Amino acid sequence: MSNPAAQPPHSNRRYYASRVKESLTGRATKCICSFFLTLLLIGAVVAFVLWLSLRPHRPRFHIEQFSIPGIKQDGGFQNTVITFNLTIRNPNQNIGIFYDQMEAQVYYRETLFGVTALGPPFYQGPKNTTVVASRINGTPLPGDNPVWQMVLADRFTGTVVFRLDITAEVRSKVAAIYNGRRDHTMHVDCQVEVGPDGVILPRSVDRRCPVYFY
Repeated sequence: MSNPAAQPPHSNRRYYASRVKESLTGRATKCICSFFLTLLLIGAVVAFVLWLSLRPHRPRFHIEQFSIPGIKQDGGFQNTVITFNLTIRNPNQNIGIFYDQMEAQVYYRETLFGVTALGPPFYQGPKNTTVVASRINGTPLPGDNPVWQMVLADRFTGTVVFRLDITAEVRSKVAAIYNGRRDHTMHVDCQVEVGPDGVILPRSVDRRCPVYFY
C-alpha cells in the first residue's frame, strides 16, 4: 500500500497553489461586493436626504371671508352677488407652484349658484402666502323654487352651508429647475357656514380646506 505522506512534492505544490488561487478569488469577490454595497448605501442615503429636502407638500387653502347677503330676502334670491377671499399658502421649502388656471364655483347642496375665473395665472414661491379675492354673480331663484325653500328652512335654524369649490391646473418648480409640463389638476373643497344675514360665521373663518389632486 502506498503511503499518502509520501506523495511527490509537486502534488503538494499544486494543492497549495489551488488553495491560494481560491483564497485570492474569494477576497476579490468580497471586495467587489463590498464596493457595490457601499455605493448602494451611499446612493440610498443621498436619495433619502434629497427626499427630505424636496418632499412635496400640498398647498394650504384657508377661507377668510364669504358673504352672500341675498339670502336675507324673503321673496326669493334676487341679489345674487357672492363675495369671498381666501389665502393660499405654499409650505414647501424648495418647491414653487405655478397656478395656470383657477376657477371658483359656489354650491348650495348640489345646486350651482355661480362660477367665476380667479384672475390671471400666477407663480407662488416657496414659503409664500397669496390672498385671492373675487366675487360671483349668482343665479337668481324665485320664491317658489324648492331650492330657495330649503335655503329659508336652513336660515331659520341659524346656519346655511355653502360649498366653495376651487379647481386649478398647477405646475411645479423645484429649486432652479422649471417643470414646464402641466402636472396636476387640483381640487379644493371649502365648506362655508353663514348666518341668517349671509355673512360667514366665526367658526368658518380661517378654516382649512381639503385639497385633492387628480
